[in-house]
Amino acid sequence: MNYQIVLENTLKNLNGKKTLLLHACCAPCSSYVIEYLSNYFDITILFYNPNIDTLEEYNKRLQELLKFVKCFKTKNPVKVVSLGYNNQDYLDIIEGLEQEKEGGSRCFKCYRLRLEKSFIYAKKHNFDFITTTLTISPFKNSKIINEIGAELENIYHVNYLYSDFKKKEGYKRSIVLSHEYNLYRQDYCGCKFSKREN
Repeated sequence: MNYQIVLENTLKNLNGKKTLLLHACCAPCSSYVIEYLSNYFDITILFYNPNIDTLEEYNKRLQELLKFVKCFKTKNPVKVVSLGYNNQDYLDIIEGLEQEKEGGSRCFKCYRLRLEKSFIYAKKHNFDFITTTLTISPFKNSKIINEIGAELENIYHVNYLYSDFKKKEGYKRSIVLSHEYNLYRQDYCGCKFSKREN
């Protein structure tokens, strides 16, 4: 499935301005997604990333995201919500998968943890749509991420916005914006296991 075409069709058929909960992993990955989707939605960014290995790194990424949102001009409002740092949430769900290679089943559990928490928040706060910046990364499995989103949409009854943000030069644009706004670009996904493989 071409998730970019699905996304474009959804955006084309929107009836009036909608609210979007955007799960974000970091400022660089968020930059292009915000630029793109803020033309269509009032966006609330949810920063929930318990996979990040230290509180210092978590706070650094959150502050960069807040800095970008404050500086970047958008057509519609964008705000940021953080659910706080709890690395134990992540360690609990990946127990037994510590030796898995990056990009495998450990990562899929991590995607689901972050997406499900985001769906719960979106349901509680009556968002029209939910999606994640994770599909912008060439190192993330967009097919699995979208399949998890589809499954959770059926459970929580919040519209999932299918995406593959790396398409149409999205990833390259995020790099340009990162340089333009002098954003901290981390060199590992977040967990201590991804750092081990760098």
